[in-house]
Amino acid sequence: MESKKYLEDITEIKDLMNRSSRFISLSGLSGILAGIYAISGALITYVFFLPKGDYVVLHSWNFRMIVGILIAVAVLSFVTAYLLTSRKAKRNNESVWDETTKRLLINFLIPLVTGGIYILIKLNSQHYGLTGSLMLIFYGLALVNASKYTIGNIKYLGYTEIIIGLICAAFPGYGFWFWVLGFGVLHIIYGSLIYFKEEKA
Repeated sequence: MESKKYLEDITEIKDLMNRSSRFISLSGLSGILAGIYAISGALITYVFFLPKGDYVVLHSWNFRMIVGILIAVAVLSFVTAYLLTSRKAKRNNESVWDETTKRLLINFLIPLVTGGIYILIKLNSQHYGLTGSLMLIFYGLALVNASKYTIGNIKYLGYTEIIIGLICAAFPGYGFWFWVLGFGVLHIIYGSLIYFKEEKA
């Protein structure tokens, strides 16, 4: 009996240590909403700003509008994730901003910012074909790189984004649709899995 209690105490201590060195898992609902934002932005882009059978020219009005939509989707996704994750942290009496959060953001932003700069360099050289692929690959790398600082299986979302990005590189003419799959559909699937797991917990 004493031995069983000792093992339970050890397990609880290990769990507390693990949680203290990792950021709380993101809200599943935030993943679902991020996917919806991405698909909505893609739909607006496809209907109003994407030339049929041609690439968007850098510095054109269409290009600026598409960049604006991308930024809007990213900001909405970030704000939604922050608000819902903060609410989840408050409910679980956990801190949402500490040294672990800073490490998570740094590890997430390094590949993401590097990828963003590289994509802009390629666009400025009028190499448009792999933009969607590069966005997916660098985003996937950012998720994998940050996953060691968060609770949950976000690394698997990262692996999937990388794989889709590599497939997209083999079919550059379909970059837009791979982007919708990676940033839209996958986020909804991943967010739904996390959400229903949370509901059962």
